[in-house]
Amino acid sequence: MTLQISIRPSDHAFGCEPDETVLQAAMRADLMIPYGCRNGACGTCKGRIFEGEVDFGAHQPSTLTDDEKRKGLALFCVAKPRTDLVIEVREVRKAGDIQIKRLPCRIESIDKRAPDVAVVKLKLPVNERLQYLAGQYIDFLLKDGHRRSFSLATPPHADELLELHIRHTLGGFFTDPLFTTYKGREILRFEGPLGTFYLRETTDKPVIFVAGGTGFAPIKAIIEHMLHHKIPREIVLYWGARSMRDLYMPEVPGRWQQQNPNFTFIPVLSEPAPDDNWPGRTGFVHRAVMDDFKDLSGYQVYACGAPAMIDAAKRDFTTLRNLPEDEFFADSFTYAAETEAR
Repeated sequence: MTLQISIRPSDHAFGCEPDETVLQAAMRADLMIPYGCRNGACGTCKGRIFEGEVDFGAHQPSTLTDDEKRKGLALFCVAKPRTDLVIEVREVRKAGDIQIKRLPCRIESIDKRAPDVAVVKLKLPVNERLQYLAGQYIDFLLKDGHRRSFSLATPPHADELLELHIRHTLGGFFTDPLFTTYKGREILRFEGPLGTFYLRETTDKPVIFVAGGTGFAPIKAIIEHMLHHKIPREIVLYWGARSMRDLYMPEVPGRWQQQNPNFTFIPVLSEPAPDDNWPGRTGFVHRAVMDDFKDLSGYQVYACGAPAMIDAAKRDFTTLRNLPEDEFFADSFTYAAETEAR
């Protein structure tokens, strides 16, 4: 039996089949609600249930606590309705002309920028083009139904080759062959674009970007989009890595800083090697933001990286630095071998 889901405050409504999550049904109805990981880990899709009941689905207990469930919150990427629902999510908009496609692609190049990070460039067929928002990601469709998610590091205006930044996960179903046997020219299939990590352009607030490791990839796409379109907002990028070798593309934000007076780049190393002779900032990357900004009430923050970094940044920025919760946007990467998230 098809159940009906209504969304506040937009008053959009759509049907949901018994085996669908709320997110799956919304996407099928051409509605875009916030989401990231699609497996109950990142919390991007968290929203409120005003009426009805759901099966909360499998999720990380820290992402949706029992207390939050009692208050009517759910993760719509894993929640399945048991009854008709009335829900509230932070943002709902029509996906418009951005169509999710399944396309073939060819690996054009594999550039090992660090021992465990490769910059991979993909070529689409001559008659195909992928429309997407800077910051979104794609899913490779692999054998036996496996999917592997990776963020697009190229902005939409420079999409002749699609760039991905891929970290090697030891034992990974996809990254092991990518780092050991792939030479380029391999043909793959992917689905995309996916995700709701993209720049909100209805404000002129200054922007702070917080990247952890290869979380730089979607942030790179967003910043290049902003600079290309001359969006006149102050931008500060904090990029956290373990050591200098893990800061695999520092010349790119370094060049942005030289060429754009409204852009500031602050690299932060958590465990610099002795031979790095590192003169810069050290420690947790989100703590560097807190050291520099005592009040974030007038900012937007976009964070991308490991779940622990995302969780700490959201908690500390909102509770200790006055950042409004609806001005924190995140894409949380999971690095487990079985998921190999971007």
